[in-house]
Amino acid sequence: MFKKSLISAGVALVLFSLMIGVRTEAGPQGGLIYWTRFDDLAALVATVFGGSIIVELLRQWWGPVDTERMVPKPVQAVMSFVGRWLAPALLIFAFLIPVIFYDQRYILDLSILVLTYVMLGWGLNVVVGLAGLLDLGYVAFYAVGAYSYALLATNFGLSFWVCLPLAGILAAFWGVLLGFPVLRLRGDYLAIVTLAFGEIIRLVIINWQSLTGGPNGVSGIPRPTMFGIPLTPGDDGLAARLGIDFSPTHRIVFLFYLILAMALLTNWVTIRLRRLPIGRAWEALREDEVACRALGINVTTTKLTAFATGAMFGGLAGAFFATRQGFISPESFTFQESALVLAIVVLGGMGSQLGVALAAVTMIGGFELFRGLDQYRMLVFGMAMVLLMIWRPRGLIGHRAPTVFLERNQAISSDLVKEGHG
Repeated sequence: MFKKSLISAGVALVLFSLMIGVRTEAGPQGGLIYWTRFDDLAALVATVFGGSIIVELLRQWWGPVDTERMVPKPVQAVMSFVGRWLAPALLIFAFLIPVIFYDQRYILDLSILVLTYVMLGWGLNVVVGLAGLLDLGYVAFYAVGAYSYALLATNFGLSFWVCLPLAGILAAFWGVLLGFPVLRLRGDYLAIVTLAFGEIIRLVIINWQSLTGGPNGVSGIPRPTMFGIPLTPGDDGLAARLGIDFSPTHRIVFLFYLILAMALLTNWVTIRLRRLPIGRAWEALREDEVACRALGINVTTTKLTAFATGAMFGGLAGAFFATRQGFISPESFTFQESALVLAIVVLGGMGSQLGVALAAVTMIGGFELFRGLDQYRMLVFGMAMVLLMIWRPRGLIGHRAPTVFLERNQAISSDLVKEGHG
């Protein structure tokens, strides 16, 4: 036990020596200056050592993980009841957020950001959670959707409602283009190619200045309208036509319900696709590609549809991001965005819609909660992810109900059983 704890403390000392122990930055004269924080480093290493001892003691006390023994039956009943009504309660609360927090712009903006990542998580869940294809370049489709809307709206004067499906179609097209080179790849090789694809798209956006504006980005992106009526303070605005006083919050509330509707549409389409033959083919591909081929499933079509479907939802989310911000640049579509969305899918539970939503709320809300602790924020999230991987390796909600199952037991003829009885 002490040996494992000492090894963990040694690893922590090596990893955090340069992250916590020594701090460097550019000085006023342009030179590099540094200062040490060995007291913080020692406290962190001691915490890791003590935490490792506690974890080992708990494992010896509990023995093998046994849900029936660790969680009493009354608690299990309460958890089952909460799990049954958690999703409807969250949905009702989401609809009431603009009503409850109408005067709190910060909470409304944060809610819009959370719902954007929920939609991105549900889109990536099709590729990673259902089809089992590790995609590290999902931000590329996010960028394609955003730039498609921005360029179409600014250059051709098309409205948001016309550009939105076009952005999804273009993103799906690029998803198919990505799918063809990776048809024979799996595992780490697939992750490397998708990572390269995301970086290629970002570099193209930066260097194709005549089209994308390069590092300067695209500004002046039109805002969405409600059935052609702008949400502006003018006489032709929605407030004037309804005879109410104009408030800038009206546009924020409209954007909130817009991204909520888009996220719910993503969820509904994903659930419906899971119950169709293509959804069952995705799940078969995830479990075993060789067995999937043996069953006669067209693996090529299955992979391409998974990439195209996930990319389409990413493109739709990108179009919303562009119209919400009014300005986009390549800095908004880095690898960190792909890693964040992938972490949401994995931590929430691959294949679990509710788990992805809870993980998005936890991670995006957690980033805001620890915004004042810039130096330790990523460290806290890293430790939380490690603990979750230890105690919940399949995510917050790791249970994946089969899409096809027998509602009642069915007896088997004794002729088909080797033992000779049914």
